[in-house]
Amino acid sequence: MLTHRQVWTAIDALAARYGLSVSRLAKSAGLDSTTFNKSKRVTPTGKERWPSTESLAKVLEATGAPLDEFFALIREAGEDSGAYTQPIPLIGMTQAGAGGFFDDAGFPTGGGWDQIRIPDVRDENAYALEVIGDSMEPLYREGDLLVISPNAEVRRGDRVVVKTLDGEVTAKTLERKTAQWIELASMNLEYSNRKFEIAEVDWIARIIWASQ
Repeated sequence: MLTHRQVWTAIDALAARYGLSVSRLAKSAGLDSTTFNKSKRVTPTGKERWPSTESLAKVLEATGAPLDEFFALIREAGEDSGAYTQPIPLIGMTQAGAGGFFDDAGFPTGGGWDQIRIPDVRDENAYALEVIGDSMEPLYREGDLLVISPNAEVRRGDRVVVKTLDGEVTAKTLERKTAQWIELASMNLEYSNRKFEIAEVDWIARIIWASQ
């Protein structure tokens, strides 16, 4: 069975084989230059996006690559799959509010973590939180895993996890961040939006992937 990572890795490898960036590959196939960008491969909610069969056909035509060459690249991506996964720490959202799991910069530390493997996580400090309760429905439900990247830049509109100095951990959408305040929009309309003074916040980090 083909995986999302295999197909996209094969596209990257095909571009490199013909001396192209993925943007140039898309343009040479008559597609929008952003069609194959990494940001287009997963939706903001963490769902996987697959390239269309039409776009793949156009790429093969533009490069002159036969179909069996592309399939060979897919097989190679599958054989090298171990290089694209890493074990990352996992705890529940409730546990995350307790002491001993994070250092002062918001990186995972200490014991008590389980471990899981998630594909295509490039942040060596990434970790996963298991959703508890219904405060993030309908986007994230109880039992979903959220992969957090403490090294990723946080921008307005990002889905983030915030930990306050008093141990509260909440996942919401970043509406606004100033030198004095952080404003967060709730994903579940039955829950209130939140506003914290910067001095109250221990750390804030972006959600980069979700299992659903």
